[in-house]
Amino acid sequence: MLLFLLGFMGSGKTTIGKKLANILHYAFIDLDAAFEQRHSISISDYFQRYGEAQFRNEEQQLLHSTLHLQDTIISLGGGTPCHFDNLQQIKQAGFTIYLKLSTTSLVQRLANSPTPRPLVAGKSLPELQAYVETTLQQREPYYQQADLIVKGELGRKQIIQTIINHLAHA
Repeated sequence: MLLFLLGFMGSGKTTIGKKLANILHYAFIDLDAAFEQRHSISISDYFQRYGEAQFRNEEQQLLHSTLHLQDTIISLGGGTPCHFDNLQQIKQAGFTIYLKLSTTSLVQRLANSPTPRPLVAGKSLPELQAYVETTLQQREPYYQQADLIVKGELGRKQIIQTIINHLAHA
């Protein structure tokens, strides 16, 4: 089975995905990390050099290269399901899980993130708040189509247990 984790940056897709993959004895792929490894360039540098349109094309090709895999959890980039027919392809290939967090929680996580986040780097707290609100509003219609929606504020153990319980009864 393929499991896809959807959600905004900072929602915990990579952290939850790695832990869940370990428990289920699945492989784990972080699509953003795979992109950077394949192209030998950070996503932010790729954006600056080639633009978002080219990034989204390359991202889609990379996504399509994973759709045949089995027993794998794939952590998607925050915008991945919102472009082209990516969401349709993802839903046909596997089970989708949206890690849903409030704007307040996302802003707090991103403001305190030890991981560099190029799309929010250098933003003041009000600018970050506005960015998250606007972008989340645009992406929410895609995220809401996930097979399972899990409240991201629950905490790692509870999120993982919720997912495992759901999969056991699916």
